[in-house]
Amino acid sequence: METRKYDRLAAVLYARKWAFSRNPQYYSFNNLGGDCTNFASQCIFAGAGVMNYTPVFGWYYVDANNRTASWTGVEYLYNFLTGNSDGAGPFASEVELCGLKLGDIVQLGNAAGDFYHTPVVVGFSRGQPLVAAHSYDVYNRPLFSYKFDRLRCLHIEGVRICADTGIDNGDKI
Repeated sequence: METRKYDRLAAVLYARKWAFSRNPQYYSFNNLGGDCTNFASQCIFAGAGVMNYTPVFGWYYVDANNRTASWTGVEYLYNFLTGNSDGAGPFASEVELCGLKLGDIVQLGNAAGDFYHTPVVVGFSRGQPLVAAHSYDVYNRPLFSYKFDRLRCLHIEGVRICADTGIDNGDKI
């Protein structure tokens, strides 16, 4: 496996382009619990360029019926990004708020510890993150204008690709 940089600018430009509309290549999950993590995954993919086609535990989207739970589920995306220690695709670590960079994600949760929303960091104002998200479409929204009890910050550290092919290490399903 070869590790390369995550293209943060590509992730932010994707977020800016699609924050208030839907990319027709992806199903909108607005009526099925929300589209926020689907949108965050699209942004991450724009910056990574690599999916992980490992069944069940990978991170990929072919169509609405052929995808992993990590593409659209808040907890599953967290588990994939923080647990992807040697597989293809993006990988992340949980950091303090001050460790966030453009193209990273945050996840908002309630007091019971259930995380329910995944915005993408698209800017900073006075040191505070500005985010983009779907479900309730926003761009450049101050993170702290949301009401939440818990926050976790995920810094995308890089992207792994197969060195000989330049693509992911799984067979497309």
